[in-house]
Amino acid sequence: MAKIPESPLDIVGEFTSELTQIYGKDLLSIAMYGSGAIGEYVYKKSDINFLVVLTEHGIQDLAKSFDFVKNWKKRNVAVPLFVTESYIQSSLDSFPIEFLSMKQQHKHISGHDYLDEIEIDPKDLRLQCEARIKGNLLHLRSEFLLTLGQKKNLEALLGRTIPSFISLFTAMLFLKGIEPPKNKHNIFAETCKAFELDRLIFEKILAIREKTLKLPEEKLLQLTEDYIQEIRKLAAIIDQW
Repeated sequence: MAKIPESPLDIVGEFTSELTQIYGKDLLSIAMYGSGAIGEYVYKKSDINFLVVLTEHGIQDLAKSFDFVKNWKKRNVAVPLFVTESYIQSSLDSFPIEFLSMKQQHKHISGHDYLDEIEIDPKDLRLQCEARIKGNLLHLRSEFLLTLGQKKNLEALLGRTIPSFISLFTAMLFLKGIEPPKNKHNIFAETCKAFELDRLIFEKILAIREKTLKLPEEKLLQLTEDYIQEIRKLAAIIDQW
């Protein structure tokens, strides 16, 4: 039976070997990104994420990876992002936040390190930050109403919003000329400091997501409303840049 690795590094050799057998010379690069690459992997909870760069010929043979993907999903490996070099270069203006996040938080595994050499245009990054934060604000308000103020729903809402803001805050720190930390707690702390946000609000939300803090319904309701106001403040800041 396939085992979920206690450490992402435990599977790197096997993962690389299998992909090499499938694609041979069409395999140009493998990089791990996300929690597994920055030491925040949680056994049996975190997914392990890989970026796989193939040649133009190799990307047309994705069907060869059906069994590979099926088997590795049993070991908490997310479906790898299969891309080409040209896709990366032509998509930096479309997905600057995503590529910046991968560049900042990746571990090179094999082949050429494409993520290390990419350059993000600050104009593209600012524009996506504005779109993302205003979109998040709209969704946050809508989903807040759908909670009906109920404790369980509020906890779920606060917990699931955290991942999207990690990459967004990383991008905003980068735009402000601050080297983004790799640890998510430090990312939130630096963002609060840089943009004069209420750090305690975000610390509580992180603790709720990590199930180390329980609040009564009334305080959860107030925390969520305060959270929305902080995101609204950020939206006004990015709009002025």
